[in-house]
Order: sequence, then structure tokens, then C-alpha cells
Amino acid sequence: MFFAPHYGWRHVEVTATRTKQDFAHQMKALVDVYFPRSYKIRVVLDNLNTHTPAALYETFSPQEARRILTYLEFHYTPKHGSWLNQVEIEISVLSRQCLERRLPDVETLRREIQAWEQQRNQQKAKVEWRFVAKDARKKTWTFISYL
Repeated sequence: MFFAPHYGWRHVEVTATRTKQDFAHQMKALVDVYFPRSYKIRVVLDNLNTHTPAALYETFSPQEARRILTYLEFHYTPKHGSWLNQVEIEISVLSRQCLERRLPDVETLRREIQAWEQQRNQQKAKVEWRFVAKDARKKTWTFISYL
């Protein structure tokens, strides 16, 4: 899931796997499709082993990987810290509003999520986040809450 809370924008991609290649293709889409005019995109990630710049080099040519990475600035959540952040809250909303029933197949899942995403984006729905920069400084790390 991509979530840009300042814009009230999210995108959910349903894939069969969560590989390094899947991650690399999503980062390419982030740069080329969703935010093509951005100079720098700050991406907050968990520490999953597929979420690395190396994934782009393993998937694309070195030139293409470098091009994509020039637009990305990765920020990893602390390894022993809580991952309860804005994206997790948004995933919880998705789960409650869209996924709390049986869906017969992947295509139905994709259609349902796409409809949910479209509605949330039209509403520019945001997460009420109470963790502010002042609190982050007290914890000695800064949370970047947008893409």
C-alpha cells in the first residue's frame, strides 16, 4: 500500500507475491506513474528484507535502477519500534470497510479494493495522527509521515 496522508491519497496493489521484484516495480510506479513530477519522494518503510535499493538493481538495469533511486529517499521504521503508523491505520480501515467478508477470487478482491481506494481518494480521507515532530525529537528519531 502507498499512502500519502498529506494529500489524502492511497493506492493498493494486489499481487500474488511480495518479492524484491514486486517491490522494485512498485517503486518504479511510484516514481513514473503516481508522482512523476516530484523531485524527491520520501518513502517510509518497514524493515522487510525485500525493501532495499538492491532490489531495484536486481530487477532493472543499473542505469534504470539508479534513475529510479535518484527520486527516492528511504526512511526505515526502527527495528524494535512499533509499526503502528498511518499506513497501518489505513490498512485497518481497508480491512474493516472492504475485506471483512469472503471474496470468491483475486479479481473480485482487486475490484473491491479499487472501488474502496477510489472512494477514499475522492474523499481525500486522512488519518488522524497524534504523533507530532516535537514528540519524535524526544524519542531521538524523526518520523517522516508522507511519501
